[in-house]
Amino acid sequence: MSSYLEAFSKWFKLKIYQLEVTMSVYIFTPIEKFIFYSVLFLLVSLTFIATFLYLPHHVQFIARRAWFYMHGDAQDSLLDVVHNAVTVTKSALLGSEKTVEALGRAADATMGIVREL
Repeated sequence: MSSYLEAFSKWFKLKIYQLEVTMSVYIFTPIEKFIFYSVLFLLVSLTFIATFLYLPHHVQFIARRAWFYMHGDAQDSLLDVVHNAVTVTKSALLGSEKTVEALGRAADATMGIVREL
């Protein structure tokens, strides 16, 4: 177990050394190193959090789009939409018919009042 821990420790120290040499961190003052490593930590943390928060939703969205493109839309939902449209249109026509009858009665009553005057 300790050999794995020692190997990981050596590997991690090597990666830190490579980062310091590649990015010239070794010539920074202690305050500059603190700022550099703080910004690096912030960027890595935000990337890690964003990956775990948003990647599953994005993968699910892409999978649903792929399913839709491969298999199309369900026909049952189309029939439901058509049935609902017919029902709404029918109820609107029945409502307008009642409104026309009420307007006709109001016009007759108004004509009767005007004749009496």
